[in-house]
Amino acid sequence: MASIKVHGNFLSTAARRVFACLYEKELDFELVPVEFKTNDHKKEPYLSLNPFGQIPAFEDGDLKMFESRAITSYIAREYGDKGTQLIYTSGKEMAEMLVWMEVEAHQYDPVVAKLVMEQQVKPLMMGLPPDAAVVEENEAKLSKVLDVYEARLAQSKYLAGDSFTLADLHHLPATANLMNTQSWKLIESRPNVSAWIADITSRPAWSKVVLALKDYYQQQQP
Repeated sequence: MASIKVHGNFLSTAARRVFACLYEKELDFELVPVEFKTNDHKKEPYLSLNPFGQIPAFEDGDLKMFESRAITSYIAREYGDKGTQLIYTSGKEMAEMLVWMEVEAHQYDPVVAKLVMEQQVKPLMMGLPPDAAVVEENEAKLSKVLDVYEARLAQSKYLAGDSFTLADLHHLPATANLMNTQSWKLIESRPNVSAWIADITSRPAWSKVVLALKDYYQQQQP
């Protein structure tokens, strides 16, 4: 039995960040299903693993963690000799990586999440119309963020340099959610960003996550 356990499911954007990291590191893990529809994540015993009642939670032997970006950072460092080298450990590249990890968390992800909520979650899962004003406001915000990315990716293949790192990987789940919205036009209009996203979404590890998500949806069908 694998010592690593991920409590969650493939529907969770944050959990997919962790799954992508584990696949990149070629690590075996056990998925402990936690379902949104039954609110398992808001009840014990799950709350003993993640007191905020959010997915995922993570175990590695006696270690228990929550917060997906902290989990991926732990995995990349603890299993540095496995699979893809997802981090720089010193110098300018490490500094760049840390900066862009922060950019993803604070500038990119929150804006994309609002656009996905309005254009996918509300109409498809809640039966509510999108708020056009919210979409317009957040498209403007995302445009400014992507202009910074476009300039950065004119200088290097990946955000932190010439190697794929957590700074890139952390973008994958939210970006995949954005693909089926009208806001995807903001990606397509920026050639450097488009090329970067085409690169990172074609990685075999991410393809495993996408396949697992499709399987999850099929299992939920009546």
